[in-house]
Amino acid sequence: MPTFRGFPPEALKFFASLKRNNRREWFQPRKEIFESTVKAPMIELVLALNADFAKFAPLYARDPKQAIFRIYRDTRFSPDKSPYKTHLAAVFPKHGGDRGSNPGFYFSISDKEIGVAGGLYEPLPEHLLAVRSWLLEHHAEFRKAAAKCKRLLGDLHGESLTRVPKGFDPAHPAADLLKMKRWTFYTTLPARLATTPRFHAELVQRFKIMLPAIELLAGAASRAKKRAVAADWI
Repeated sequence: MPTFRGFPPEALKFFASLKRNNRREWFQPRKEIFESTVKAPMIELVLALNADFAKFAPLYARDPKQAIFRIYRDTRFSPDKSPYKTHLAAVFPKHGGDRGSNPGFYFSISDKEIGVAGGLYEPLPEHLLAVRSWLLEHHAEFRKAAAKCKRLLGDLHGESLTRVPKGFDPAHPAADLLKMKRWTFYTTLPARLATTPRFHAELVQRFKIMLPAIELLAGAASRAKKRAVAADWI
């Protein structure tokens, strides 16, 4: 069983320095420091989490090369031309989809905080329709699963429409859920926790408690995929 003892304190110091010196001239001579104090421990943590996923959610395990986001920013369409992110993140979508369109788990670290999240973040249009249609009959079941996450992750988050989408009853008891464009949980933890062995356990605890709600979203979204496959055979 892989174990993770925490990031070295130098990892948080690196992110703090990167915020003040977000330019290639500063980063390139220190790339080896990033690789050894930030990226290598992140790979170790992802492998340790995969061992946990094997026990309670095997379809969410992901190779570190696919799970860990690049430190480099895509600046093509951004007025902010800073070349590097000032955090490092990893994502674990359920097998069968990409990072955003499949429900899954996420965490990030920076010198300021740890972010922990899960849910359906960037659903495709067909997934939106499938989840909303499913919620019409199963909103109570989903609310119950979401409520169990509140103590450790707070309330359900998600960008919402101002009105219930066309084709759905504005007076439906699930109207608040139907207006949502994403269904996610998110909380932050102190950055210093990342330098301790407790970090691993705290992540697993939150991933476990989110799993029932995420599985419900995954099941609802998968109905759109099944319909698409069936249509291909017609």
